[in-house]
Amino acid sequence: MLKHWITGALLLTSSASMASDKLDKLLDEIWQFELRVSPTMATSQGVHDYDHLLADLSAEALKRENDQAQAYIKQLDALADSKLSKDGRINLLMQRRRLQDIVDGYQFHAHYMPITSEYGFHSALSFLPRSSKFATHQDYENYLARLAAINTYFQQNMHWMREGLKTGFTQPQVVLKGFEQTALAFIHDRPEDSLFYGPFKNMPAHMDAKLQGELQAKARQIISQQVFPAYQMVYDFFVKEYIPGAKQDIAAKSWPDGAAYYENRARYYTTLDMSAEAIHQLGLAEVKRIREEMQTVMQASGFKGEHSEFIQFLRTDPQFYATSAEELLKQASYLSKQIDAKLPQLFYKLPRTPYGVAPVPDSIAPKYTTGRYVGPTRDDQPGYYWVNTYALDKRPLYELPALTLHEAVPGHHLQNSLAREMTDLPPVRRYTYISAFGEGWGLYSEYLGKEIGFYQTPYEQFGALSYEMWRACRLVVDTGMHMKGWTRQQAIDYMLENTALSAHNVTTEIDRYISWPGQALSYKLGEITIKRLRKEAEQALGARFDLRAFHDMLLENGSVPLDVLEQLVRDYIKQQS
Repeated sequence: MLKHWITGALLLTSSASMASDKLDKLLDEIWQFELRVSPTMATSQGVHDYDHLLADLSAEALKRENDQAQAYIKQLDALADSKLSKDGRINLLMQRRRLQDIVDGYQFHAHYMPITSEYGFHSALSFLPRSSKFATHQDYENYLARLAAINTYFQQNMHWMREGLKTGFTQPQVVLKGFEQTALAFIHDRPEDSLFYGPFKNMPAHMDAKLQGELQAKARQIISQQVFPAYQMVYDFFVKEYIPGAKQDIAAKSWPDGAAYYENRARYYTTLDMSAEAIHQLGLAEVKRIREEMQTVMQASGFKGEHSEFIQFLRTDPQFYATSAEELLKQASYLSKQIDAKLPQLFYKLPRTPYGVAPVPDSIAPKYTTGRYVGPTRDDQPGYYWVNTYALDKRPLYELPALTLHEAVPGHHLQNSLAREMTDLPPVRRYTYISAFGEGWGLYSEYLGKEIGFYQTPYEQFGALSYEMWRACRLVVDTGMHMKGWTRQQAIDYMLENTALSAHNVTTEIDRYISWPGQALSYKLGEITIKRLRKEAEQALGARFDLRAFHDMLLENGSVPLDVLEQLVRDYIKQQS
């Protein structure tokens, strides 16, 4: 009997090992495929085989990518019932999710619309000088080849946008006001003033002067004769064709298959199977709850007046605003160091990668959100907490603590850096960003500020509540505009009434939600899930609950869908019990 049991166990172990090996090989093959079709992503991941290329967006290339993604999905599905470990099952699920997004994007024609109100295929190339490698002569030649490929890359994008104009799959005209300036910002009188020329200003000392001069001359020629004309072409396209021909209706459901596309995007970004109506109702309930907390904090501040009067006071009193970009950045840096010192209260494991504080680039700042985290593109770079210094009278200091917690630490920088440093996980786990997890974690990080006493004044406490309210309002206005017939002005008024955000911030945010359907839903739904799971663990474990160990456990698997996170937490509770 024992012999048979041992034989059966060995066969089971062998079967599991074979399935794991097969999956690992398939994951590596798929990752190499993803790097080939996205050369700039490959560069940012330290793979330099494609440093001379930009993505091929021709009809033939996109069809090949879609067909290959579907073929890989079938291979993954064939392994789904095999004897995989917990990590193996998560690896498979995460890879399948990435491939399915390629297929969904192709079927819904997402490539017809490669812009949002704050992002564009043209402005995204501003990261090239930062992400590229500049150690050898060949590195510079690769970079110049990429600059020379910009014209073709732009023409391919404009071809698909023209298809969008024919079918009605465009961004709404109202969110594109002034968008053409994002192309104009890249055109200068001298090539030396272009950000693309930056790598040629301080070249490696081991390169002789003659070679440096030749490369610099070549760069000036390509930038002035090819790059600048390409951006002028995009500017003219926006002004003469795209913006005048863009649709008037703001709702996603007015696109071809728009309602299905919105539901698809909502499921993708939230990783939950919730209807737009259910999300809308949850948002209304959260707005009501947070509004009551706001009233309590307002009274604690000593303000005598109505809620609307307090909001007006916060929006207009000079005491709450920096008078220079330098002052705002210094305050963000000071807050960053303050929270750095408190991290050992919340975690056992911290990332090695440092981060800096920097302004949002001038070329995108006017229509950009109030702040953002930008991760490193090479292993010799830090992450950056970007702070928008445009329109200083719209960037209140009382909101800066919550923004810092969200974008820097313990929010995006900490979570993303830990994931990148997990070298025992496959790339699909280290570099995939699940919005519901990452943004939910960012909003939960703002909540942690309350627990550790990071908000020092009633105004900062109100600022944190205003940020939470901002994310709750997203559930209401995103579903409202895209699926329930809300107007843009109705959504703006709702945000102005319920948050302390400036009118400028509210307008740029609403335009972002209009142009990026579903993504804004991920924040609050992710935070609600994380808070609920923490409460489950606290109640189940009682005195054995260790907050630092719980946080380490939440982050130790990288960014995962919320249903996976739920299972991981319940496994953790069983282990600790």
